[in-house]
Amino acid sequence: MAEPTKEGPVLERRLGLDSATALVVGEVIGVGIFLTPGEMARALGAPFWLLAVWLLMGGMALCGALCYGELAARHPEAGGGYVYLREAWGPGLAFLYGWKSLLVLDPGLTAAFAAGFALYASALVPLSPLGVKAVAVGAIVVMGAVNAVGVRTAAGVLRGLTWLKLALLGLLIVWGFASGAGDWTHFAPFAERRAGSPALGAGLAVGLMSAFFSFGGFWDVSKVGGEVKDPARSLPRALALGVVTLTLVYVLTSAVFLYLVPLEEAASGAAFAAQAGQALFGRAGGQAFAVIVAVALLGSLSAVLMAYPRVYWAMARDGLFFRPVGRLHPRFGTPLRAILLQVVLASLLVTLGTFDQIVAYFIFITVLFVALTAAGLYRLPRPAPGAYRIPGYPVTPAVFLLMMATLLALLGGGRPREALLGTAVVALGWPVYRFLLAPRRRTVAASAMEEA
Repeated sequence: MAEPTKEGPVLERRLGLDSATALVVGEVIGVGIFLTPGEMARALGAPFWLLAVWLLMGGMALCGALCYGELAARHPEAGGGYVYLREAWGPGLAFLYGWKSLLVLDPGLTAAFAAGFALYASALVPLSPLGVKAVAVGAIVVMGAVNAVGVRTAAGVLRGLTWLKLALLGLLIVWGFASGAGDWTHFAPFAERRAGSPALGAGLAVGLMSAFFSFGGFWDVSKVGGEVKDPARSLPRALALGVVTLTLVYVLTSAVFLYLVPLEEAASGAAFAAQAGQALFGRAGGQAFAVIVAVALLGSLSAVLMAYPRVYWAMARDGLFFRPVGRLHPRFGTPLRAILLQVVLASLLVTLGTFDQIVAYFIFITVLFVALTAAGLYRLPRPAPGAYRIPGYPVTPAVFLLMMATLLALLGGGRPREALLGTAVVALGWPVYRFLLAPRRRTVAASAMEEA
């Protein structure tokens, strides 16, 4: 393991507000935008409740974005949540976050995005199971290479994919309403729940969880905080703009789906999307949706390969990972070794086909880390006058933490086995930190003081 170091080249600030916002939107909007509306509509049983849950979750996610905005303005460094946990709770908890991210969740999510892209691509060009895996690994390698050759190049690709994604969704929404293929009577009755709907409490639980996961990942833009220009202004704005954009897209997409397909006919999420596609595009509906989803997932893959490796780079610079990972490429100025590490691990998971199980086991502990990150605002001193401060403090973080506590209760109660096992695996990192890393860090720090 490395010794603590802050020496050497640092990441250059080359990302503007547009690139930072594109990372928020580009990562978060994926296949869920087509699956979630149907699941939520069936559980909630009325257009009013569907709209209410989207707006409620959008408002709570905005509170979370404002929390991360202040933390990003305070500590505009690469690493995001890792840095904020380190400053508020200490290096031990930050290491556990990095341990979870590096070994488990980050490569798992990267593999999931790549495999999803390959699966939808196979709907356009038939592929064998081996061919699907090859395309997925190829997508990881190509997007990893794009991020390795320079942050400007990576940001340009990400912006292009995000704008294409939004343009396709915008075309779907406008065409859906303008085509006359649906019926406005599908929204009536607006507030009365349909017969056969689950109890409202159970429906709200499903709706809130589905909606939250549709917003999940907005906080990852903070991981590139060391490369954003004027971060004290740009990062809070990017987080807020990204969440507002996501909310608008989800509300409009859900509305056009309900316009095309009566709520009473909503089956599973995939079936609901297929019904909407058939109503709008006829027999070509499946392929049309496959194109949009493939573009969306490729944008998400580009975003995570930009954001995630910055955590490993920051850990190595702090002496909590192998020192070479904390070095930048002399020509490209990117954390090449950290990117390569994520590419290799994610490609291995695609080959083994185990990423779905991995992601499922670590959702609970990931939400817990997000909650602890936001709660760190209450442990840190308030920013100096003139610096960015979260609006509505201390209520705004409390609103977000209330949502996170509710979600943790639902996740823990609904999937206790996954929650316990995921937490246990992360806890295994504590002996590694306590007995291997912490003593070495103290020794290095003492030696540095003696030399000074």
